[in-house]
Amino acid sequence: MAMSQKTDDIQSFIEKIRENNTLIIVEGKKDRAALQKLGIKNIVELSKKPLFQIVEDIANSNDECIILTDLDKEGKQLYSKLNSNLQKHGVKINNKFREFLFKRTKLRQIEGICSYLEIL
Repeated sequence: MAMSQKTDDIQSFIEKIRENNTLIIVEGKKDRAALQKLGIKNIVELSKKPLFQIVEDIANSNDECIILTDLDKEGKQLYSKLNSNLQKHGVKINNKFREFLFKRTKLRQIEGICSYLEIL
């Protein structure tokens, strides 16, 4: 796949997220900052509250969200906990962007998305 194609694909995901104001869950400040640079506003950071509290808050105000935790051990554990708990609360998890990033790019940490896009 051509590099420009990947950039276009990532850009179109980002466009959709911005247009729909889809909620994105990230691990920390740097992840949030990276996504904000891309114009994404509806971001929840995990480092602020206990997980159950975040799940309840999200379930009360959203019917869909994207979980963008890193692909390290901790990020994967967080992802699976959030994924199952949010679904139990009736929140649909949109995995398309996460799967695209982690299967079709070398990106492993969300905070690196801006520099990744600059390289492409």
